[in-house]
Amino acid sequence: MIHPRVALRLAHINFVLARHGLDELVLAMHLFRPVRFLIYLSPFYWFSRDRGSRGERIRRALEDLGPIFVKFGQLLSTRADLLPDDIARELARLQDAVPPFAGATARRIVEQAYKRPIEEIFAEFDDEPLASASIAQVHAARLKDGRDVVVKVVRPNIEPIIGRDVELLRTLAGLAERYWPEGRRLRPREVVAEFEKTLVDELDLTREAANASELRRNFEGSPLLYVPAIDWDHTFRRVMVMERVSGIPIGDMAELRRLGVNMKVLAERGVEIFFTQVFRDSFFHADMHPGNIFVDASDPQSPRYIAVDFGIMGTLNPTDQHYLAANFLAFFNRDYRKVAELHVESLWVPASTRVDEFEAAIRTVSEPIFGRPLKEISFGHFLLRLFQTARRFDMRIQPQLVLLQKTLLAIEGLGRQLYPDLDLWKTAKPFLERWMSEQVGPRAAWKATKKAAPEWGMQIPEIPGLVHQVFSRAARGELQLQWQSEELRQLRDEVREGRRRTTRVITGAGLFVGGCVLLAGGFSLSWAPQYSVSLAWVVVAIGGVMMASGSRSKGD
Repeated sequence: MIHPRVALRLAHINFVLARHGLDELVLAMHLFRPVRFLIYLSPFYWFSRDRGSRGERIRRALEDLGPIFVKFGQLLSTRADLLPDDIARELARLQDAVPPFAGATARRIVEQAYKRPIEEIFAEFDDEPLASASIAQVHAARLKDGRDVVVKVVRPNIEPIIGRDVELLRTLAGLAERYWPEGRRLRPREVVAEFEKTLVDELDLTREAANASELRRNFEGSPLLYVPAIDWDHTFRRVMVMERVSGIPIGDMAELRRLGVNMKVLAERGVEIFFTQVFRDSFFHADMHPGNIFVDASDPQSPRYIAVDFGIMGTLNPTDQHYLAANFLAFFNRDYRKVAELHVESLWVPASTRVDEFEAAIRTVSEPIFGRPLKEISFGHFLLRLFQTARRFDMRIQPQLVLLQKTLLAIEGLGRQLYPDLDLWKTAKPFLERWMSEQVGPRAAWKATKKAAPEWGMQIPEIPGLVHQVFSRAARGELQLQWQSEELRQLRDEVREGRRRTTRVITGAGLFVGGCVLLAGGFSLSWAPQYSVSLAWVVVAIGGVMMASGSRSKGD
């Protein structure tokens, strides 16, 4: 049963959609055309005549519905190739132009965090925000020591809004899992749980500051990416202070071209940054919409990215990291058999899957896109076809990889805008080959040895004492294995019984074979020749009985 609060939220969503004229767009769909006349019964149709373009109405509706819907619009805005131009342009405004809250409110939140007047912290604080997003907004400021900084402030009363929408998503996910045939495979409740964790983390600016520090450390001195420094002395849960940097918004193509920025290098470095974060560091920026990315064009032929907003970061465990790298590399090498085998090994598809059939299906989807520049392919369409294929083989969604898939789609959209002729395969393949060579073979073993050496160094001096202790206890008869559970005791008894059975079978087989040899060789006892053959048959019989009893016990 749907909770009343969730039902109320659903009613509110419908109200907002109707208020912005989106009921007209919904009813224009083929499915609803027979009941399109209902639009004329809506009061919003009669009293709200000037409602703007459809793109503007969609954007305003998402803004009114709150942070989760704004984030959905931001994700869509990174894929302008999949949307009509008018809608793509309006959704792009969600990247950093969400309606702000009052500067006076921002000052109050800052003072509550610092527990003192804002004038004691900052020499200057601009009430007009530099940018406003779904979770927080950013103000320019100057510290008492003269450093220019930006101050990020979480929106007031944001937690209950997010909590309400997450509860709605949980309800819808539960209904989907219960009544939708694809629910078990797509695991919507686990996906929502992963999304909820991401949103809760984003509300804590100390966590975001730690993310920024980690990413800055990973790319310290790199020509690829610059991450602003965090001022930890002035950072709290709802307020974060960070070095102010200047750059050209990645979406301002006209300015980048005016400055003569090498767009090919810029696009290739974007791909390299992505793969470096995912496979070298296993720590990647997962909110890479254009509002969070700038370009340092001081050297137009060697442009460097500048990243901001580190609230959503993704990580991978070593197993997923290895399987992803191996999958990418096999895919780039067009080794579809290997891709299919890796999916079975990682249990992303059931172990009973026929590898040859899965291989053929992957080949059918993948072959058409190879050898083409980015402008002629679409990972969005490719992933859609891949998911349709995977459904036939009961491939389950991996919730821990949802952020990675979202980021990959954003990277493709960005690359398509910067340099449509980018050869994605040629750019990514050498990096993956180099990474894989570092993970296996002598270099990987040497790296693991160096990493473990300090711990071994601390443990080695203790080994003689531990050895002496073991032998001393053994000499006193005190050394024994302690079984701590009924299951372990049962296992111990089964192991002992198995040994006894094995002994009977082996001994019986020896007697049986020995008796047969005696019979075949004309065995004869000198002191009782009349009993020789009978004795040989007795040996064969005893051996057969022992083998049979051992086999029956084993079967039981």
